[in-house]
Amino acid sequence: MVHLLRQRGVEVGGLLTTIDESAQRVATHAVRVDLVRAQAEALGMPVWFVAIPSPCPNDVYEAAMAAAAARAVADAFTHIAFADLFLEDIRQYRQKHLASTGLTPLFPLFDPDHSATPRLAREMIAAGLRARITCVDSRRLDRQFAGRDFDAALLAELPPTVDPCGERGEFHSFAYQGPMFSREIPIETGATVARDRFVYTDLRLKSESEIRSVQSTPDPDF
Repeated sequence: MVHLLRQRGVEVGGLLTTIDESAQRVATHAVRVDLVRAQAEALGMPVWFVAIPSPCPNDVYEAAMAAAAARAVADAFTHIAFADLFLEDIRQYRQKHLASTGLTPLFPLFDPDHSATPRLAREMIAAGLRARITCVDSRRLDRQFAGRDFDAALLAELPPTVDPCGERGEFHSFAYQGPMFSREIPIETGATVARDRFVYTDLRLKSESEIRSVQSTPDPDF
């Protein structure tokens, strides 16, 4: 979404995401906070973390987001963009709760035609997006997809009932490379665990020493 907004001449001044205040991970996605900071650095912009409890009552979530909106307006932000694709009820919810905040919502990817997402998924991959699946809803998608890269092979294996961009929450991912970033974010895949119906794959940021070690290892073909 950042890449698209920049292509359209929109100045993107920062990122905002909710995090589980106890786990220090992105809510639902379970991505570590340091990975999001690395994304922000590769995008060249600050990131705001909105801490919420887990589980989070809806009124607590709305109060936290209202406070974030007030801070944004105080910092002279005028718009907030969302990556929603086709769920009209979600878009209307955001519009309703932002109506009196002073922030105008933007939905640069929104298209009520559900058939548009397969094309979008292919276009993102062709443009150089690289992402890894961090969370799978096992009621909608087999757990074996957790920890896999979001690529053409994965798209070919998705059941027809699953949106290729995970718009209905079938899966969530972490982007580590793409035209929006100034550099690739070095990650490695950790353990995969199941909690209730969700299956999570842990990702962590490789340290500089680990990267140098890999780069200095001789190629076995030479």
